[in-house]
Amino acid sequence: MSELPILYSFRRCPYAMRARMALRYAGLNCELREVVLRDKPQSMLEYSPKGEVPVLVVGDEVIDESIDVMHWALNQNDPEGWLAPSGMQALIARFDEEFKPILDRYKYADQYPERSQLEYREEASPHLNELDVRLQNSEFLMSSELSFADVALFPFIRQFAHVDKAWFDASLYTALVLWLNTLLESPLFLSVMKKYPQWHAGDEVTYFIEKESS
Repeated sequence: MSELPILYSFRRCPYAMRARMALRYAGLNCELREVVLRDKPQSMLEYSPKGEVPVLVVGDEVIDESIDVMHWALNQNDPEGWLAPSGMQALIARFDEEFKPILDRYKYADQYPERSQLEYREEASPHLNELDVRLQNSEFLMSSELSFADVALFPFIRQFAHVDKAWFDASLYTALVLWLNTLLESPLFLSVMKKYPQWHAGDEVTYFIEKESS
């Protein structure tokens, strides 16, 4: 087994995105195993039977919740004080619990015929407005500096926006649009979005989330 932490990930999964961004920010080398969700590796299922990414394996410890992966990474190294702002954990928990189900219904509206896609989009508006109001007063969600909260919420706002990007970009959420575009163009995000082939047990080629070069 590798001496490095092992991360089972899926490139487009928002939960895996925020985990990869935290690991990269913290400067932690990590073996990356790209998963195809319809063909999950047996080793990942043995570590975490629920079969969801991300799964971080650190020695004998298995961390299979994305927020916990983020906390683990930043507890190792938090050079810019991402964990410092107060109040953000409640914000993140509320979005994970309330906004994410709305996002799923909006993105996959044909699977939820009880309401129209436009109605699901309208259901999300209080959450989007809350972020937009915050961002009218500062560049990022908690202050003028990027923090844990921005990275935790960003992949889900990205996913929401891309359901109808033209509508989102032209919406009244002008501060939120600017924030999203700033993060989409950031070196941190771009560095964790490289495409890798599906990992198979016994692969000789190994890929890494690598720490920044000094």
